[in-house]
Formats: sequence, structure tokens, C-alpha cells
Amino acid sequence: MSNGKSMMVDTSRCTACRGCQVACKQWNGLPGTKTKQTGTYQNPPDFSHETWKLVRFAEGKAENGKPYWYFFSDMCRHCLQPSCMEAMKKNEIVQDTQTGAVIYTPQTKDLVFKDVVDGCPYNIPRQDPKSKAIKKCTLCLDRLKANMIPACALSCPTGSVQFGERDEILKVVEARVAELKKTYPKAKALNADQVRVIYIVTDDAEKYHKYAES
Repeated sequence: MSNGKSMMVDTSRCTACRGCQVACKQWNGLPGTKTKQTGTYQNPPDFSHETWKLVRFAEGKAENGKPYWYFFSDMCRHCLQPSCMEAMKKNEIVQDTQTGAVIYTPQTKDLVFKDVVDGCPYNIPRQDPKSKAIKKCTLCLDRLKANMIPACALSCPTGSVQFGERDEILKVVEARVAELKKTYPKAKALNADQVRVIYIVTDDAEKYHKYAES
């Protein structure tokens, strides 16, 4: 029996081209977000009901005084046991049995948004102010059902984003972390045993994003 699908996001290979961010918008028919310069290349500033994939930019100084600039292609982790779903114990949030994708249905409009977002350790869900439906990445479930990979994985030019059967992706993740540790001792996979979208970082997770790791 298949263990479903998984995605690896290797931040060490990300160039912040934002091809994944644009591909998500295009495939899902999401409009461009009206935004403004906030002093960072990260744009728009955060997720919304119409932005489900966002390349986050983080910069600072390391312990040795050298600057760092990290990119984090953020999205829903599609947890193996979704805490947002458990918090609700209703069918407004469902999990696809074949792929493991966590799907928010239009009926999420009947839920209390604060309860849903508080149930997510990665601060992912956002609410449509008009329909009140709660929205996020679907792992491109419609593409998966047509034997295609998610749009973000297809668009990545560097191999930072890879997608496939969970068991195979876990092997790829393990091998990649082992390779990176030769140069970056802090390299690790974030919450690999809990999520389907597995991030690999080469430094402390909190330097990339406040909610990078649960």
C-alpha cells in the first residue's frame, strides 16, 4: 500500500526566482496581490486567501559576524496527522486517502477562523474576507489526480522542489541532508516524520522563518 505523496524543498538550491510562487498563482487561477515595497524583496509580505505559495526572504548576521540571506519557499506542509483537522473534528477539512493532501472545502466558511489557524503550527490558513471560506495550498490535488506533479515542483529550475512517492522522497531527503552536512553541520530536514512537504535547511530553522519548524 502506498504511503501517499511527499515533496522535498531544498532551501540550499533555492535562488528565490519565485517561479513556484508564480506557477501556483497561474495554475490555481489566483489573482495578483496588490502590494507595496516594505523594505525586503519578499513580496507580497505574507500569505492571503489568494496567495498560497510565498518565497520568504530572511537576512541577518551569523555568530561569526558574516551576513546571511536565506530563501524559504513557504506553503502548507500537508501534515500526516493535520492538527487543524483534528482541532475541528468535522468534514469541512478533509484528507485525500490516496495522496495525503489536506483539503479545505468551501464549507470552511462555517468554521471559526481563529480556531483553524491556531490549530496550525505553521500559521498557514487564511480567510477570504468576502466568502469567509478558509484557503491554502491544495498540493495541486487536481493535477495529482491527472498524474501530473504540483505546479510549483514542475516550475522549479534548480531542483530545489522535488515531488513523488513519499517513501522515495524520504530517501532523497536523507541522502541530501547527509551530503549537505559535509559542508553545513547544522543541515537537517524539518519535521520529516510529521509532514509531507519536507524542508531542508543548512542553518537554524528560525533564521529562515518564525514558523519554519513546529
